[in-house]
Amino acid sequence: MPASTTGRARPAGSARCRRLSWRAFGSLAATLALTLAGGATGVTTASATDLREVMFVGNNWDGTATVIKSSGDFAKIGQINVIPDKAQRLAEINADPIKWIYYTAINNQVGQGHDQFVDDMYSTPDGKSVVVSRPSFADVVSIDLATDKINWRFPVAGYRADHMAVSPDGTRVAVSASTANLVQVLDINTGKELGEFPTGDKPHENFFTNGGKYIWNMSIGEVTTSLDDPSADWTKGDRHITVIDATTFKQVKIIDMRDRLDAIGLKDFSDAVRPAAFTPDWSKLYFQVSFFNGFLEYDVAADKITRVKTLPANPATSTDRTTWLLDSRHHGISMNPDGTKLCVAGTMDNYATVVDRATLQEGPLIPASTPYWATVSGDGKDCVISEAGADQITAIDFATGEKVTSVAVGDHPQRVRLGHVPAGWTGPTSS
Repeated sequence: MPASTTGRARPAGSARCRRLSWRAFGSLAATLALTLAGGATGVTTASATDLREVMFVGNNWDGTATVIKSSGDFAKIGQINVIPDKAQRLAEINADPIKWIYYTAINNQVGQGHDQFVDDMYSTPDGKSVVVSRPSFADVVSIDLATDKINWRFPVAGYRADHMAVSPDGTRVAVSASTANLVQVLDINTGKELGEFPTGDKPHENFFTNGGKYIWNMSIGEVTTSLDDPSADWTKGDRHITVIDATTFKQVKIIDMRDRLDAIGLKDFSDAVRPAAFTPDWSKLYFQVSFFNGFLEYDVAADKITRVKTLPANPATSTDRTTWLLDSRHHGISMNPDGTKLCVAGTMDNYATVVDRATLQEGPLIPASTPYWATVSGDGKDCVISEAGADQITAIDFATGEKVTSVAVGDHPQRVRLGHVPAGWTGPTSS
């Protein structure tokens, strides 16, 4: 699928100044992270000038990661094979009846008849490797960007690996072991497990918050059954947010959105917290829940839901909840660097839109084919969504709400993450 581009004008004045400040801050943060990472691990890391900021796009069904520019035209730079050990992993699975049952179930249910080869990914502080969670293989691997060879492999507890998060200093990565109801935290350079903590049923998204002091995990419960009517919500399992101390891995707080939803009369809403976004000061959380075309605002200090935003429903979207992808309605939300705009992926409604955080007024509805994730470009100007149904990413201007460009990637893109590669890198030299 060829890439297509559209031009747009950029606003001037104070917005431009803020963006230049964000870029400068990002450069400083990258340099600081590299310095801290080298000091913490004893590994000599590259300087910021030796690295290039990029975006990794995980192509879940074909087992690759497309590497693109982190801003501007988002042009393709290279591609990584994240399953170089596919034959070995499949042989192990076929030799173990229990592993084979889970592998087949993942393919038939979550994968919609496809293998799930890449869920999440982050680069190492030195920019030489990318760390990938692989649901179908129930593991996390570090892959050398120069050779496409595996540096280390960590089999997660249970039978499926899911969302990850990286610590602010880049040295630790937290992965959801979804069938074991655990989050496991690894040294990003060695793959050694540093600690773990229990969660609700089917842990999903993770965040390092408050400068890396805490880890938040959202569990979403069972999303593969057809028991999707609100009356059957109790069958979905124990869903809550787990907050833990990122140093001791001890539980700090449990937040059950069921109570908070009931308190404002939303008794028929699911309490499965899907993708979410924090304000820059961590004071507010904006989150999506299963089956809802919109999002909610949660005040962290007050411990209550303060606003609810319902976004437009696509008239062409079926009202039969059992036809919606893994209990999703909208799946993907991000916030611009100064915390003034949200970008929402309307997965089942086939659009994305930018929302003003003060007024909660949405902008233009940008048509998209099963948009499944939303993140922020390296320069902070654009929201970048993955279009799983069109095998492309699309950038949307936070300032105008209009489409910037679309770029073709691999089969069924989902997670999109900022990272770094060595300057001049265009792909592995061997496979």
